[in-house]
Amino acid sequence: MDNLTTIVREEIARQYRSVRQFAFAVGVPLSTINSALHNGVGGSSFDTVMKICKLLGIKAMADDAAFYLTDDTEKLLTQYAQLDDFGRHTVASVLQVETERCAKLKNID
Repeated sequence: MDNLTTIVREEIARQYRSVRQFAFAVGVPLSTINSALHNGVGGSSFDTVMKICKLLGIKAMADDAAFYLTDDTEKLLTQYAQLDDFGRHTVASVLQVETERCAKLKNID
């Protein structure tokens, strides 16, 4: 699955109770949303992709659209950029501990 489709799928799950509710909110037929999630968002019309991304707060970081940001990730990066060396070291340490914890949880499942 391509990067954008994965992000769209995760954001729909995080922000909405169901794909049906998201389809209603974005004003796109449920069958179109299901098709995009199953076959990849890249196969959808440009207008549909733009509507989906705008409602979910997803932004492309480059013309080739290899990297996307959600509103939450953009806020974190902006805050991170404002930190001094001590703050960045602290964030990196916490991130390392949490990454290891989540990796252990995945291995348990």
